[in-house]
Order: sequence, then C-alpha cells, then structure tokens
Amino acid sequence: MKKIFLFLFFLLSCQNNQNVFLVGEFGSLTGDTATFGRSTHDGVMMALEEVNAQGGLLGKQVKVITEDDMSKPEEAKTAVLKLIKRNKVKAIIGEVASSRSLAAAPEAQKAKVPMISPASTNPGVTQVGDYIFRACFIDSFQGEAMAKFAFNKLAIRKVAIFKDIKNDYSVGLAQFFEKTFRSLGGEVVSAESYSEGDIEFRAQLTNMKTKNPEALFIPGYYTEVGLISRQARELGLNVPLLGGDGWDSPKTIEIGGVAMNGSYFSNHYSLEDPSPIVRNFIEKYKQKHGIIPDAMAVLGYDAAHILFDAIKRAGDEAPEKIREALARTKNFQGVSGTISMDENRNAIKKLVVMKIDNGAIVFQDVVNP
Repeated sequence: MKKIFLFLFFLLSCQNNQNVFLVGEFGSLTGDTATFGRSTHDGVMMALEEVNAQGGLLGKQVKVITEDDMSKPEEAKTAVLKLIKRNKVKAIIGEVASSRSLAAAPEAQKAKVPMISPASTNPGVTQVGDYIFRACFIDSFQGEAMAKFAFNKLAIRKVAIFKDIKNDYSVGLAQFFEKTFRSLGGEVVSAESYSEGDIEFRAQLTNMKTKNPEALFIPGYYTEVGLISRQARELGLNVPLLGGDGWDSPKTIEIGGVAMNGSYFSNHYSLEDPSPIVRNFIEKYKQKHGIIPDAMAVLGYDAAHILFDAIKRAGDEAPEKIREALARTKNFQGVSGTISMDENRNAIKKLVVMKIDNGAIVFQDVVNP
C-alpha cells in the first residue's frame, strides 16, 4: 500500500510540474554569507509574484525551486546538480559569491541549462561557457573605478591591500584595483592576506601600519571587513577603508560600528536614487519585509526579471532558446540601472560609490561604463 501511495504521489507531482514553468535558484540561505542569499532570494520572490500576477510565462505559472548551498562551494555544485537532474528546471538563478558560482557553473554549462548570477563579479564566472550570464558588473570595472576614485577624488597616493587569499572575488578585485592604481602613478606600499572565517587580523594590520598607507583597500565580505575595521582603529590605523560590493550588507556596520565611518565602497544601486523604478521597488520591499532593501535584494529582483523577460521573448521552453534570448538582452530597465549583455554575457551597467557616514550609507559618486 505504501509503495502504491508513493507511486501515485510521484505521478501527481509530475502532472503538477507539467502545469508550471520550473526555474531553479541556489544561494547562501545559511552560513557565513547568509545575508547575501536571503536578500537575493527575497528579490527573486518579489519578481516571481509579479510575473505570476501578470499571467506567468508561456501560458504557465512560474515555480521557483530554491536550494541552500550553506555558503559552501561544494554545496553549490550539489545544489545545481539536484536542480538540473531531479527537478528538471529550465533555467537557474544564482549565486552571489563568485567562488560558489565558479563551482556550480560548469554543471549548468555541461547540461546546457541557462544560469544567471545576480552578483558574481569575478570575470571567470561567465568564461565557463555560453550558458552562463550575470546581472552585475564585473571586477575589472569596479576595481578600476575604485582605484580612480581613490586617486582622483580622494587624492590618495599610497595604499595597502588586504585581501582574502582563498576567495576568487577578493583576489580578482584586488588584482584589478592594484593594476589601475599603479597605472595612475599610485604606490601599493603593502599587501597582506587573510582567509574567510578568520577573526584575528592585528598582525597583518600592524605590518601595514608600519608602511604608512593613506588608505586600506579591503576587497572582502562583510563579516571580516567589519572585524578588520575595528581592529585597524584599535591599532591607530585611522586612514580611509575602501572596498567593493561585498561590503553591501547591514552586517557591515552592525559588526564594524563607528570604525566603518569614513569608508567607501562600490555598489550596484543607491537608496537615494530618485528614479521611479527605484522608489517603487524600495516602497514595495519595505511593505513586504519591513526593511530597506540592500543591493543583493535589488540584484536578485533584476536577475529574475531579466530571465523572465528573456523567456517571454524566446517564446519557447527550450533552454537553448532561452540562452539565445538572454544573450540578446539590450537596454533592460532594472532597479540597478539600464542593463545590456555584452558578447561575453556580462552586464554593461553603471556602478555607484557609497560612503559610510555616521552609521549611514550615502551616495558619493556614479561611474558609467
């Protein structure tokens, strides 16, 4: 009897899935970077509600199946394999962290299932293959932008770089920042490293302090950045801290506190943007979640809508048709700006530079591609 029941349940599940358009999502809902995964998931779910309220896709309601990769690259690969082989999804949204996208993307490419990352900025992610896309700018763009901002706007001539040596995002962003800063005539007086999960940074910070840098570039994620800022100030290293979009989390200021004041980082959108699409999204997000959305929520929302728009234009469930439509994305009006895909499936879009001032994140500058 139990076997019959399970068989009937399986048949019913198959029939139900035939009446919906299946999209997969994987992200860090738990683990060291859980705020990234939760925020992008909230953005994806808002986009899902909107597309289904408009009638769905290709005559079907859309269902998003979400897998938690627990902030681990090996789990990201497992999650994508499950979505492809067990759930038979037509396309995949995820991940934020470049290291986890790099672990999972080869499986999507091998299966020829389109995958769009909301926020993986390492250039190598889309180099995996022609089925891999992203809704964000890449590290060569933000590294160059932050180096020029430091040199031209802050008049900084000597920097120290403190990177996460095991993180593809951090290593790549540090490389692009250093290359541009040196080309402008700046000097990198010290380069130190740490690993994600470390909590003690005083030895490296002490070494950097002896070199008298005018700023410290930290291309890492929010937990370590917050801790580094506090320990730097305790040691009397009171120069501006600079970083990338990996800082974008309420946890950055929560962990770093006043030590983060006077710091700058590149990001994907500004809460102060007066455009109607941004104001409307912020208001809807606040009504639904009771908080102001961070950039990861915005990118989850934009990535989902870019995918949904491509599926509509494809007019077909075939993954290869969806891939072709994604590649043709031009002038898509997203919350994070106007987005077009280049020939390498990277989003061409603006970035903003934000300043942390008295515990608030305020707009400082905009950089167009």
